[in-house]
Amino acid sequence: MPRSSLQFFPMAWPFIVGLAVLLGFVLLLVQIRVLEYAYERIGIKRRWVFALLILSLLGSAINIPIAALPPEQVVSGRAVDFFGMRYIVPDVQDLPGTVLAINLGGALIPTALSIYLWIRRRLGGLALVAIAIVTVAVNFMARPIPGVGIAVPSFWPPIIAAVTAVLLSRRSAPALAYIAGTLGTLVGADVLNLPYLQGLGAPVASIGGAGTFDSVFLTGILAVLLA
Repeated sequence: MPRSSLQFFPMAWPFIVGLAVLLGFVLLLVQIRVLEYAYERIGIKRRWVFALLILSLLGSAINIPIAALPPEQVVSGRAVDFFGMRYIVPDVQDLPGTVLAINLGGALIPTALSIYLWIRRRLGGLALVAIAIVTVAVNFMARPIPGVGIAVPSFWPPIIAAVTAVLLSRRSAPALAYIAGTLGTLVGADVLNLPYLQGLGAPVASIGGAGTFDSVFLTGILAVLLA
C-alpha cells in the first residue's frame, strides 16, 4: 500500500487553511493578553496549548492503520461535500477494502490531552456525564458518507459540549468542554458507528480523521475562548 494512501489531510486545502487562520487569530488575542488567564482555567501551561493545537492540525495528515475490513470496492480520489465542509477521499492503489486507522491529530493527541485534563482537574463523574450527553447528541447527528466514513456537522459538537460544560460546572467549564467535546465526538461519531463502515467504500476510515477532525479541532479552539 502506498504511503500516500494513509497520509493525507482529511479536508480540502481551503478548509485546512481556514482552521489555521482561526488558530492564528486566537493566538493573536492571547499575545495581546485578551485571553492570558484562560490557560490556568483549562489546566495547561500557556506555552503548551497552542503547540498542542498546531500538532493536532499537522497531525491530521497522519493515519495509523489498526485493522482492515473485508474486501469491497472502494471510492478513490475525489472530494465529498457534507454540511458545507469538503472532505478528501485519497487516491489508492492495490487496496481491496477499507483500512481502519486512528488519526494522530484528530484522535490520539486530543484523547491524551483529555485524559490529562480529566485527571488533573479531578472531574471524575462530572466528566462522564458531560461525555455521555455529547456522545448521545453526536451519535444522533452522525451520518454515513460514501467514500468518507462517518461524518458530523462541524460546529454542533463543540457548541453542545460548551453548553453542557457551562450548565454542569461554570468553574471547570473550559476543561470540561474540551474533554466532552473531544471524547464525546470520537465515541459518538466514530467508535459507536464502526459496525456501519462496511459498505461505504471508504478507502481509509480514520477515527478522528475525515468527518470528525474539524469538530474535534474546533472543540479545542472553543475551549480556549470559553475560558
